[in-house]
Amino acid sequence: MSNQSSETQVETTAKKRVLATKKSQWIKFSIITLLYVLFVIWDNNYWLLFGIPLIFDIYISKVIPWDGWKKSENKVLKKIADWVDAIVFALIAVYFINIFIFQNYQIPSSSLEKTLLVGDFLFVSKVSYGPRVPNTPLAFPLTHHTLPIINTKSYSDWPSWDYKRLKGFGTVKRNDIVVFNFPAGDTVAVNVPNPDYYDLVYHNGRERVNSDRGVFGKVVYRPVDRRENFVKRCVGMPGDTIRIIDNKVYIDNVEQPTPKGVQYNYFVETRGQSLTEKQFQKLGVSKDDRQLLNHFMNVQPFFEALGITKNEYGNYNPVYRLPLTQEAYDFLKRSDWFTSIRIESDRILGNSSPTYPYSYNTGWTRDNFGPLWIPAAGETILLTDENIALYSRCIVNYEGNVLRKDGNKVYLNGVLSNSYTFKYDYYFMMGDNRHNSADSRAWGFVPEDHIVGKPILIWMSLDKDKGLFGGKIRWNRLFRMVDSIDKE
Repeated sequence: MSNQSSETQVETTAKKRVLATKKSQWIKFSIITLLYVLFVIWDNNYWLLFGIPLIFDIYISKVIPWDGWKKSENKVLKKIADWVDAIVFALIAVYFINIFIFQNYQIPSSSLEKTLLVGDFLFVSKVSYGPRVPNTPLAFPLTHHTLPIINTKSYSDWPSWDYKRLKGFGTVKRNDIVVFNFPAGDTVAVNVPNPDYYDLVYHNGRERVNSDRGVFGKVVYRPVDRRENFVKRCVGMPGDTIRIIDNKVYIDNVEQPTPKGVQYNYFVETRGQSLTEKQFQKLGVSKDDRQLLNHFMNVQPFFEALGITKNEYGNYNPVYRLPLTQEAYDFLKRSDWFTSIRIESDRILGNSSPTYPYSYNTGWTRDNFGPLWIPAAGETILLTDENIALYSRCIVNYEGNVLRKDGNKVYLNGVLSNSYTFKYDYYFMMGDNRHNSADSRAWGFVPEDHIVGKPILIWMSLDKDKGLFGGKIRWNRLFRMVDSIDKE
């Protein structure tokens, strides 16, 4: 009887609260509910509609004392609770905005110069291509994979959700600048995150990288949404066959236009004088990108291979390795600063950096790569030795299959197979700083589930080479749309 009486009393109290609810509360409830329903439709998960009674209780019935702390007579406790309430609300709001709307991103390297510069701060739109439902939803807000100071994981491995992307305003298009999770970042040597784990294994051996913690640190696995964010230009689409011949990109045997901001490395021999700061600025070369080769040991054989000879004093003129856009190259050619200019060719350097795939001798180089077919969802390949070398990472690491070769027989998830059908679309990404970019030529394809979003706005830009009152803020780049810069 007492339980029934208590339940009846709660129901009566709730009814009284509903009847006494102010009009403003009903308006708030209606707006929040409408937004929530629209989100449910967007997410296409109608089980979430069971959350509406909770919203009703928060704003109307108030059976659960959500704001009970407001009635406390302890002023200190009430003040603390006010702050906690505001902070929690702000963190939740930022969390959802960061996941579903946009996030901040800072350009860390020169791989996309001169389109996007080191020190550019971007708003990356998640809705341009459709936001992903997070693989690891339980995470500390405003962190990616590591908590600062204490250097521990900022996310929980449980629960773990499968890939799902909500509808966006469009899809990835050729030549889009795209932010994505680094595909080769699934496995990371914590002490040496760059170069990536697979490059470390190629040069040092898997056993050493996994066992020598003094040098490489602990080797950890990261889920897709916790891998490092990279930004590159999409040059190859699903189903394309891409080939690079002497730095020119061909898609299905058709030469592609070169974006204006693309730059290559050149060896510049001066007339005997070192280049000045003013000259470097005219060429648009930052301090980190200036290499005076004369200071390197045993440089004479390299200069001889380049065809650079000593001057009348028996010394070499200053020789720089500089990344130059076509505009900067043309400007330099018109000047009287140099004796010779030579592009950095892989015919001179050889294949000094391995190309994708590491485990198969393709003979490809940075400047002459492919032809390589880019996988598309629903397309089928034969499981030949060559295709296994080119696409096993897609089949195993990205699409979660078990692939085993026993003699001439291939087993897929324990079943004898001779073909495979892809479930994801893949993209081929390259940096505009073509000779200084670790991109798909080095680590392969970007799966669709790794796509984060599209950079749309530069809200701040800081030049690391200049002081605060000496031009550090690039005022001409503030609040510029990325597309407008890319099309200049």
